Amino acid sequence: MVFSRFDLTITNPNGTSGCNRSRSSKVTKVKDDNDYNPHREPFQYYPSTANPTHIRPSSVEAIGKDGDETHHQYDMHDFIDAVNAGNMPAISFLKPPTIQSGHSAESDPLDEQEFLVNTINFIEQSKFWDSTAIIVTYDDSDGWYDHQFGPIVNSSNGIADFLNDKGVCGDQKVILPGIDASNHHALARCGHGPRLPLLVLSPWSKENFVDHTLTDQTSVIRLVEDHWLAGKRIGQGSFDELAGSIESMFDFQHARKTDLLLLKPKTGEVKGDDKD
Repeated sequence: MVFSRFDLTITNPNGTSGCNRSRSSKVTKVKDDNDYNPHREPFQYYPSTANPTHIRPSSVEAIGKDGDETHHQYDMHDFIDAVNAGNMPAISFLKPPTIQSGHSAESDPLDEQEFLVNTINFIEQSKFWDSTAIIVTYDDSDGWYDHQFGPIVNSSNGIADFLNDKGVCGDQKVILPGIDASNHHALARCGHGPRLPLLVLSPWSKENFVDHTLTDQTSVIRLVEDHWLAGKRIGQGSFDELAGSIESMFDFQHARKTDLLLLKPKTGEVKGDDKD
Protein backbone atom coordinates (compact mmCIF):
# COMPACT_ATOMS: atom_id res chain seq x y z
CA MET A 1 0.00 0.00 0.00
CA VAL A 2 1.16 3.53 -0.72
CA PHE A 3 -0.26 6.28 1.47
CA SER A 4 0.47 9.83 0.32
CA ARG A 5 -1.77 12.88 -0.22
CA PHE A 6 -4.05 11.07 -2.64
CA ASP A 7 -7.59 12.14 -1.65
CA LEU A 8 -8.80 14.79 -4.12
CA THR A 9 -11.96 15.49 -2.10
CA ILE A 10 -10.13 17.16 0.79
CA THR A 11 -9.80 20.93 1.11
CA ASN A 12 -6.82 22.24 3.09
CA PRO A 13 -7.14 25.16 5.54
CA ASN A 14 -5.79 27.52 2.87
CA GLY A 15 -8.68 26.63 0.56
CA THR A 16 -6.71 24.41 -1.84
CA SER A 17 -8.01 21.02 -2.94
CA GLY A 18 -7.55 18.27 -5.50
CA CYS A 19 -4.08 17.78 -6.95
CA ASN A 20 -3.37 21.41 -5.98
CA ARG A 21 -3.78 20.82 -2.26
CA SER A 22 -0.93 22.77 -0.72
CA ARG A 23 0.51 24.10 2.49
CA SER A 24 3.20 26.54 3.53
CA SER A 25 6.23 26.14 5.78
CA LYS A 26 6.98 28.49 8.64
CA VAL A 27 10.54 27.16 8.60
CA THR A 28 11.61 27.43 4.95
CA LYS A 29 9.10 30.16 4.08
CA VAL A 30 8.13 28.04 1.06
CA LYS A 31 4.52 28.90 0.25
CA ASP A 32 1.79 26.81 -1.29
CA ASP A 33 3.89 23.74 -2.10
CA ASN A 34 1.61 20.98 -3.42
CA ASP A 35 1.04 18.13 -0.97
CA TYR A 36 0.88 15.54 -3.74
CA ASN A 37 3.77 15.00 -6.14
CA PRO A 38 2.87 12.53 -8.94
CA HIS A 39 6.55 12.11 -9.82
CA ARG A 40 7.08 10.46 -6.43
CA GLU A 41 4.07 8.15 -6.56
CA PRO A 42 5.66 4.89 -7.78
CA PHE A 43 2.45 2.95 -8.37
CA GLN A 44 1.29 5.57 -10.90
CA TYR A 45 4.06 4.59 -13.33
CA TYR A 46 2.62 1.16 -14.15
CA PRO A 47 -0.78 0.40 -15.72
CA SER A 48 -1.26 -2.62 -13.46
CA THR A 49 -1.04 -0.48 -10.31
CA ALA A 50 -2.03 3.01 -11.47
CA ASN A 51 -5.07 4.84 -10.12
CA PRO A 52 -5.03 7.91 -12.41
CA THR A 53 -8.40 9.27 -11.27
CA HIS A 54 -7.64 8.80 -7.56
CA ILE A 55 -10.61 6.51 -6.94
CA ARG A 56 -11.39 6.30 -3.24
CA PRO A 57 -11.65 3.04 -1.24
CA SER A 58 -15.19 1.79 -0.83
CA SER A 59 -14.82 1.67 2.96
CA VAL A 60 -12.24 1.80 5.74
CA GLU A 61 -12.49 -1.98 5.95
CA ALA A 62 -11.52 -2.26 2.26
CA ILE A 63 -8.22 -0.43 2.74
CA GLY A 64 -5.37 -2.81 1.95
CA LYS A 65 -7.66 -5.44 0.47
CA ASP A 66 -7.86 -6.58 -3.15
CA GLY A 67 -11.06 -6.09 -5.10
CA ASP A 68 -11.63 -2.35 -5.42
CA GLU A 69 -10.24 0.09 -7.99
CA THR A 70 -7.83 1.95 -5.73
CA HIS A 71 -4.93 -0.35 -6.68
CA HIS A 72 -3.68 0.10 -3.12
CA GLN A 73 -3.14 3.85 -3.40
CA TYR A 74 -4.56 5.92 -0.57
CA ASP A 75 -4.29 9.14 1.37
CA MET A 76 -2.36 9.36 4.64
CA HIS A 77 -5.61 9.94 6.49
CA ASP A 78 -6.77 6.55 5.16
CA PHE A 79 -3.85 4.91 6.97
CA ILE A 80 -4.80 6.66 10.20
CA ASP A 81 -8.47 5.74 9.74
CA ALA A 82 -7.58 2.10 9.03
CA VAL A 83 -5.33 1.76 12.08
CA ASN A 84 -7.95 3.39 14.31
CA ALA A 85 -10.51 0.94 12.92
CA GLY A 86 -8.28 -2.04 13.73
CA ASN A 87 -7.39 -2.63 10.08
CA MET A 88 -3.68 -1.91 9.76
CA PRO A 89 -2.34 -3.22 6.41
CA ALA A 90 0.50 -5.73 6.68
CA ILE A 91 2.82 -3.59 4.55
CA SER A 92 2.50 0.17 4.04
CA PHE A 93 4.68 2.80 2.41
CA LEU A 94 3.96 6.19 3.98
CA LYS A 95 4.93 9.29 2.01
CA PRO A 96 4.77 12.76 3.57
CA PRO A 97 3.42 15.86 1.85
CA THR A 98 6.07 17.58 -0.25
CA ILE A 99 6.79 20.23 2.34
CA GLN A 100 7.60 17.54 4.95
CA SER A 101 9.50 15.22 2.61
CA GLY A 102 13.02 16.35 3.55
CA HIS A 103 13.71 16.99 -0.13
CA SER A 104 16.15 19.78 -0.86
CA ALA A 105 14.66 23.16 -1.85
CA GLU A 106 11.17 21.90 -0.97
CA SER A 107 11.41 20.92 2.67
CA ASP A 108 13.42 21.32 5.85
CA PRO A 109 14.61 18.91 8.55
CA LEU A 110 12.21 20.50 11.05
CA ASP A 111 9.20 20.07 8.75
CA GLU A 112 10.35 16.52 8.01
CA GLN A 113 10.75 15.87 11.74
CA GLU A 114 7.15 16.89 12.39
CA PHE A 115 5.82 14.27 9.96
CA LEU A 116 8.12 11.54 11.24
CA VAL A 117 7.45 12.17 14.92
CA ASN A 118 3.67 12.48 14.57
CA THR A 119 3.48 9.33 12.45
CA ILE A 120 5.81 7.24 14.62
CA ASN A 121 4.12 8.39 17.83
CA PHE A 122 0.75 7.41 16.36
CA ILE A 123 1.90 3.92 15.37
CA GLU A 124 3.68 3.32 18.69
CA GLN A 125 0.49 4.13 20.58
CA SER A 126 -1.64 1.79 18.45
CA LYS A 127 -2.51 -1.76 19.43
CA PHE A 128 -0.35 -3.00 16.54
CA TRP A 129 2.98 -1.73 17.86
CA ASP A 130 4.05 -5.03 19.44
CA SER A 131 4.12 -6.64 15.98
CA THR A 132 5.28 -3.68 13.89
CA ALA A 133 8.54 -2.54 12.34
CA ILE A 134 9.00 0.99 11.02
CA ILE A 135 11.75 1.53 8.46
CA VAL A 136 12.75 5.13 7.77
CA THR A 137 14.50 5.38 4.42
CA TYR A 138 15.37 8.18 2.02
CA ASP A 139 15.49 8.78 -1.73
CA ASP A 140 18.87 7.40 -2.77
CA SER A 141 19.36 9.88 -5.64
CA ASP A 142 20.79 7.34 -8.04
CA GLY A 143 24.36 7.92 -9.08
CA TRP A 144 27.87 6.90 -8.16
CA TYR A 145 28.95 10.10 -6.46
CA ASP A 146 30.12 10.11 -2.84
CA HIS A 147 33.46 10.79 -1.17
CA GLN A 148 33.53 7.04 -0.39
CA PHE A 149 33.16 5.30 -3.72
CA GLY A 150 30.83 2.32 -3.46
CA PRO A 151 30.69 -0.84 -5.55
CA ILE A 152 28.88 -0.87 -8.89
CA VAL A 153 26.58 -3.85 -8.38
CA ASN A 154 24.56 -3.40 -11.57
CA SER A 155 26.09 -2.16 -14.81
CA SER A 156 24.26 0.36 -16.91
CA ASN A 157 24.56 1.86 -20.37
CA GLY A 158 22.11 4.72 -20.34
CA ILE A 159 22.61 8.22 -21.68
CA ALA A 160 23.22 9.54 -18.13
CA ASP A 161 26.21 7.22 -17.66
CA PHE A 162 29.81 8.25 -18.18
CA LEU A 163 31.78 6.60 -15.37
CA ASN A 164 33.78 4.17 -17.53
CA ASP A 165 33.03 5.66 -20.93
CA LYS A 166 30.33 7.68 -22.61
CA GLY A 167 27.10 5.80 -21.95
CA VAL A 168 28.89 3.10 -19.96
CA CYS A 169 29.00 2.38 -16.24
CA GLY A 170 30.40 -0.84 -14.83
CA ASP A 171 32.02 -3.82 -16.50
CA GLN A 172 28.72 -4.91 -18.16
CA LYS A 173 29.16 -8.42 -16.70
CA VAL A 174 26.36 -8.01 -14.14
CA ILE A 175 23.32 -6.26 -15.52
CA LEU A 176 19.76 -6.89 -14.41
CA PRO A 177 17.23 -7.90 -17.07
CA GLY A 178 14.26 -5.79 -18.03
CA ILE A 179 10.61 -6.75 -17.97
CA ASP A 180 11.15 -8.78 -21.15
CA ALA A 181 13.98 -9.76 -23.48
CA SER A 182 13.57 -6.66 -25.65
CA ASN A 183 13.83 -4.16 -22.78
CA HIS A 184 16.68 -3.16 -20.52
CA HIS A 185 16.14 -2.59 -16.82
CA ALA A 186 15.27 0.99 -15.87
CA LEU A 187 18.33 2.99 -16.87
CA ALA A 188 19.66 5.92 -14.90
CA ARG A 189 23.10 6.91 -13.68
CA CYS A 190 24.27 3.67 -12.07
CA GLY A 191 25.59 3.31 -8.55
CA HIS A 192 24.10 3.58 -5.10
CA GLY A 193 24.51 7.32 -4.80
CA PRO A 194 25.47 9.10 -1.57
CA ARG A 195 25.23 7.13 1.66
CA LEU A 196 22.01 7.75 3.54
CA PRO A 197 20.42 6.68 6.84
CA LEU A 198 18.24 3.59 7.00
CA LEU A 199 16.64 3.39 10.44
CA VAL A 200 14.66 0.52 11.95
CA LEU A 201 12.30 1.17 14.86
CA SER A 202 10.58 -1.85 16.34
CA PRO A 203 10.17 -3.91 19.50
CA TRP A 204 11.97 -6.55 17.41
CA SER A 205 14.95 -4.44 16.34
CA LYS A 206 18.32 -4.80 18.05
CA GLU A 207 19.06 -2.14 20.61
CA ASN A 208 21.84 0.42 19.96
CA PHE A 209 22.94 -1.60 16.94
CA VAL A 210 24.69 -0.32 13.80
CA ASP A 211 24.60 -2.64 10.80
CA HIS A 212 27.41 -2.25 8.26
CA THR A 213 25.71 -4.29 5.53
CA LEU A 214 25.54 -2.52 2.17
CA THR A 215 21.86 -1.83 1.61
CA ASP A 216 19.63 0.33 -0.57
CA GLN A 217 15.93 1.16 -0.74
CA THR A 218 15.09 -2.18 -2.31
CA SER A 219 16.47 -3.94 0.76
CA VAL A 220 13.03 -3.19 2.23
CA ILE A 221 11.39 -5.04 -0.67
CA ARG A 222 13.82 -7.91 -0.14
CA LEU A 223 12.76 -8.17 3.51
CA VAL A 224 9.10 -8.37 2.44
CA GLU A 225 9.89 -11.04 -0.16
CA ASP A 226 11.98 -13.07 2.29
CA HIS A 227 9.25 -13.12 4.94
CA TRP A 228 6.06 -13.29 2.90
CA LEU A 229 7.13 -14.88 -0.40
CA ALA A 230 9.71 -17.42 0.79
CA GLY A 231 12.51 -15.44 -0.83
CA LYS A 232 10.94 -15.20 -4.29
CA ARG A 233 12.09 -12.10 -6.18
CA ILE A 234 9.10 -10.58 -7.93
CA GLY A 235 10.78 -7.61 -9.60
CA GLN A 236 11.96 -7.91 -13.19
CA GLY A 237 15.02 -5.71 -13.37
CA SER A 238 14.51 -4.58 -9.78
CA PHE A 239 17.47 -4.10 -7.45
CA ASP A 240 15.88 -6.35 -4.80
CA GLU A 241 17.66 -9.16 -6.65
CA LEU A 242 21.01 -7.64 -5.63
CA ALA A 243 20.15 -5.69 -2.49
CA GLY A 244 21.76 -6.40 0.86
CA SER A 245 19.57 -7.83 3.60
CA ILE A 246 18.49 -5.84 6.67
CA GLU A 247 17.65 -9.06 8.51
CA SER A 248 20.58 -8.63 10.91
CA MET A 249 18.98 -5.46 12.28
CA PHE A 250 16.28 -7.59 13.90
CA ASP A 251 16.10 -10.21 16.61
CA PHE A 252 12.88 -12.05 15.85
CA GLN A 253 13.44 -14.48 18.74
CA HIS A 254 13.36 -11.89 21.51
CA ALA A 255 11.10 -8.86 21.50
CA ARG A 256 12.22 -5.91 23.60
CA LYS A 257 9.41 -4.99 25.98
CA THR A 258 10.38 -1.40 26.61
CA ASP A 259 8.45 1.71 27.49
CA LEU A 260 7.22 3.77 24.56
CA LEU A 261 9.60 6.48 23.41
CA LEU A 262 7.44 9.40 22.29
CA LEU A 263 8.92 12.62 21.01
CA LYS A 264 7.77 16.21 20.62
CA PRO A 265 7.16 16.94 16.93
CA LYS A 266 8.48 20.51 17.03
CA THR A 267 11.70 19.91 18.97
CA GLY A 268 12.44 16.18 18.68
CA GLU A 269 12.85 16.02 22.46
CA VAL A 270 11.47 13.17 24.53
CA LYS A 271 7.98 13.88 25.77
CA GLY A 272 7.71 14.41 29.50
CA ASP A 273 4.76 15.18 31.71
CA ASP A 274 4.12 18.51 29.97
CA LYS A 275 1.48 18.88 27.30
CA ASP A 276 3.79 19.92 24.46
